[in-house]
Amino acid sequence: METGKASLNLPAVERIIREIRPMNQPEEGCFDATAVFLLLFDILNPHLLAVLKSDTEGYPWRNQVALPGGHVDEKDDTALDAAFRELEEELQITRKDVRYIGTLGHFQTINNKDIEVFAGAWNGRGNLSFDKAEISRIFKLPISPLLQIHVARGYHGRLPGVLELSYPVEDVQIWGVTGKIIHFLLEQLYSVFVTEIYSASGVKKGSFGKTPKVPANKTD
Repeated sequence: METGKASLNLPAVERIIREIRPMNQPEEGCFDATAVFLLLFDILNPHLLAVLKSDTEGYPWRNQVALPGGHVDEKDDTALDAAFRELEEELQITRKDVRYIGTLGHFQTINNKDIEVFAGAWNGRGNLSFDKAEISRIFKLPISPLLQIHVARGYHGRLPGVLELSYPVEDVQIWGVTGKIIHFLLEQLYSVFVTEIYSASGVKKGSFGKTPKVPANKTD
């Protein structure tokens, strides 16, 4: 596939994810194992699914945008099984409605969680529902504006620090480990879709433009 010649569609994104060299797993026993799904949908205009955690006092993910998932339990045969289980528990999306793509690898949080990120393509079926004590909103985020932000803020080719790395979505910011996961994904997409990114964003290479916001479709 030639650099900059691909169309930003779901099959192309899937091909890139399958070729990703996943982030390494840390030494066993140093972190609590968790698993999440980076769930993609919409063939012609790829989106990813994210959630806004509830405003619950004492909740470590309070008011943060995250990918659906949770702890790997003893009853889970694998981390992937845990990710599928959590996806159904959190959003009522069943395993039969998700085509597994591959893993992006492992990402660590400052509170000693190791998150393995699995990518899947969702067929859009089922009625999304969630426990409002845990989740306050669901975001359907188009990838193209995320790439535009990635370019406009000069994130390509480097991993900004936690205080700098963020992607604005409506009235919230994607930051922290979720920001790192999205940054990793966008870096994989960048080299293939670079021409399309600059054309869509109106940002010249090597320059910085006004940072757009992601026009998320959200479910309250």
